[in-house]
Amino acid sequence: MRNNDRHQKIINLLCQRRSDTVQNLAADLGVCERTIRRDIEELTLTYPLETVRGRYGGGVRVADWYFQDRPKLSPKQTALLKRLAVGLQGEDLDEMNQILARFAS
Repeated sequence: MRNNDRHQKIINLLCQRRSDTVQNLAADLGVCERTIRRDIEELTLTYPLETVRGRYGGGVRVADWYFQDRPKLSPKQTALLKRLAVGLQGEDLDEMNQILARFAS
């Protein structure tokens, strides 16, 4: 597996799992932990990854807000949220509008 392919696979796995250990990633990709650590170091320059110290080699997690393929609301879900927003005020309305802006199709 080439570096770019492995990097993309790491990002895909982390976006699905949200966090994982270096040991698990290495086993899943069939490489040594040192390779994963180098890959993660390189990926942190482009992606919002955070490394975590740990007893078994540590781990890595992706920022809560980051999604590779951002989930989208269906038209029915969007319509429901817009109907619910009518009764909201202040911070609640602001929060609902942010949800709609971020996830509505």
